[in-house]
Amino acid sequence: MNLWQNYQQPETISETRAILETARRPLAVIAGGTDLLIDLKQGRHAPVHTLVDLSRVKELHALEIRGGRLFIGACATISRLAADPLISKHAAALQDACNLIAGPQVRNVATLGGNVAHALPAADGTIALLALGATLEISGLEGIREIPLEKFFSGPGVSILTKEEEILTGFYLPLSQPGQSSAFIRIMRPQGVALPILNCAVWLAKDEKTMQEVRIAVGPGGPTPFRAVKTEELLRGKKFSSDTLAEAVDCTLAEAKFRTSARRATREYRRHLISKLLCDTLTTAWHRAQEQVGGNG
Repeated sequence: MNLWQNYQQPETISETRAILETARRPLAVIAGGTDLLIDLKQGRHAPVHTLVDLSRVKELHALEIRGGRLFIGACATISRLAADPLISKHAAALQDACNLIAGPQVRNVATLGGNVAHALPAADGTIALLALGATLEISGLEGIREIPLEKFFSGPGVSILTKEEEILTGFYLPLSQPGQSSAFIRIMRPQGVALPILNCAVWLAKDEKTMQEVRIAVGPGGPTPFRAVKTEELLRGKKFSSDTLAEAVDCTLAEAKFRTSARRATREYRRHLISKLLCDTLTTAWHRAQEQVGGNG
């Protein structure tokens, strides 16, 4: 049985919109296809009539400073982001994550848009973007809209994207300023299984001794990608110290909803791991921010 009947490969966003409006349903959109094509072949996704391949849409490959923000097109590959100097300068946590996603062959094809669009609660790119304060750009039959990343998810593997009428076109990130930086660390099985047991991303802005602003994302910390907002509030304005880190761990344990996964880890093991993981990620972001005092990074 054919997995699709009609293959479309538009070259512009406007051409993509026209296909979305007129193509026969059911319809699916791919960029790198590293997840969707496997799901189709293995029967985890219903066969589609029209497959829309976005890989030739040049606008979706943009990576640039745009309107005072960093714009990352949804079709930017993971390997490109892992090596790009703009990502290193303004989104260190995302670069950390991209260097850990899958293996080199997959990173050369997989895209950041696909990583986010799958709406998995522990997707590495998603967790990094959440801590970085990303805004999504979505294009559809009704035009273009922007939404904060945390409002994109409605359940495990479910987003607000109207998948036969809209596409994720890119991400906007604030530019990094002196005294600001970020970090991403994950814990995975030693044999290199791609799925993380637990991951964490932190963005912070500091002065000489205190954390002025903090964003923390943990995956999986609930049914959707999780921001530890109560822990962020606790840390805001606090001195960076071992006692403060211990308070942050206790607060995260109270607000995160860790669960047992038969293929990854038990709830209890994840609760044990978060202590080390959160402290290490906060410490790395703090030291990186310290290095940026007096210069951008």
